[in-house]
Amino acid sequence: MTDIVVVFHSGYGHTQRIAQAVADGAEARLLQIDADGNLPADGWDLLAAADAIIMGSPTYMGGVSWQFKKFADASSKVWFVQGWKNKLFAGFTNSAAMNGDKGATLTYLWQLASQHGGLWVPLGLLPSNDKAARRDSINYVGGYGGLLTTSPTDASPAEIAKGDLETAIAFGEHVAEVAASRGRSPA
Repeated sequence: MTDIVVVFHSGYGHTQRIAQAVADGAEARLLQIDADGNLPADGWDLLAAADAIIMGSPTYMGGVSWQFKKFADASSKVWFVQGWKNKLFAGFTNSAAMNGDKGATLTYLWQLASQHGGLWVPLGLLPSNDKAARRDSINYVGGYGGLLTTSPTDASPAEIAKGDLETAIAFGEHVAEVAASRGRSPA
């Protein structure tokens, strides 16, 4: 059994709902960064024990939230001793617009994982990019490097598109599958 932690910040509840779907798919524990950019008391220990860390942040102004950035900066203590080297990492983001510069946020998460010596797990799903695709299709937003989801500014967290939630679950399952395969020797 692999230990997976989804560490995330959510400003308005949308990213939290996506984080929960990812965690459901991965059978992972949720670790929320609070409104002041801090982890709960046992947060760093949970991350140290994890086989895989899935990071999530809303995209605000073309990047991660300041609360997530505070967490990332605090992880420099772990970086200094290479405490997360060779762990699996993956990432996701949510913003109001279909693009919303989500790619910049995902690149930031990948870079953070790379600085820690981590191994990145991509989304692992083809996009829904044919004429039959609809907003509720799997991977409609079309991510490859990680999970991209969209929540209009006037939508509540309960109104997140069914396809985004299903993509989040599938993403979590994919990360869990990759994490589990690390413990098996090739046949």
